[in-house]
Amino acid sequence: MIDTHVHINVSPLYEKAETVIEEAHAAGVQKFLVVGFDPKTIQAALALADRFESVKLALGFHPTVVAQMQESDYQFLETALTHPSVRAYGEIGIDLHWEKATLDVQKTQLHRQLQTAKSLDLPVVIHMRDATEITYQILKEYAPLKGVMHCYSGPLEMLQAFLDLGLHIGLDGPVTFKNAKTPKAVAKEVPLDRLLLETDAPYLAPHPYRGKPNTPAYLPLIASAIAELRGMSVPALIDATTHNARALFNL
Repeated sequence: MIDTHVHINVSPLYEKAETVIEEAHAAGVQKFLVVGFDPKTIQAALALADRFESVKLALGFHPTVVAQMQESDYQFLETALTHPSVRAYGEIGIDLHWEKATLDVQKTQLHRQLQTAKSLDLPVVIHMRDATEITYQILKEYAPLKGVMHCYSGPLEMLQAFLDLGLHIGLDGPVTFKNAKTPKAVAKEVPLDRLLLETDAPYLAPHPYRGKPNTPAYLPLIASAIAELRGMSVPALIDATTHNARALFNL
């Protein structure tokens, strides 16, 4: 398995990164796409990539921090993106759950970062929360796109629209929650060749660890839940999603 969205670069995982990675390997997780989303977490992600061969990187500025970023931060990011372990640009996007007041800045910086990702020919990792239509309208200006809708939370009715842009769909711990109707419906409908497994650890821990710190070692719980929803074997789901991750992120 490949955890295509994880934050081993933040507390409480970063302080025990070696143990976290060893436990994940023991659970069958071979590689990790570690996501740096601000200068501090990008620096930590770079350090992890230098220590662990199984760590690859996605780097970009999260929509909840773009309003604080200066030109010097973008210069730092530009340099960081030259690291040989970089495989994607992100996570970037629009978040109107935590940051309603910064929408104009978020939109401007999403355009800027999409343009950079295109110029570098990097897949994009898109964060979208409470902003489905706004995000879609911006993304479609750059279609066709390579990348993933991270922890897809949009309505089922919009799923095909994002697929038509060329994007993959990442599913995380919420697909295991008993009351999570939309993630479960999405898990059944996503074409198998566009599906990716993510933990978003240390956030969004799957059942039965909901509300506790997440870890990439829990990725098999997400794989098992999706396989059951799709009526297929866990090994077949793992084979398909691992192939998808390797192809999209050059792993």
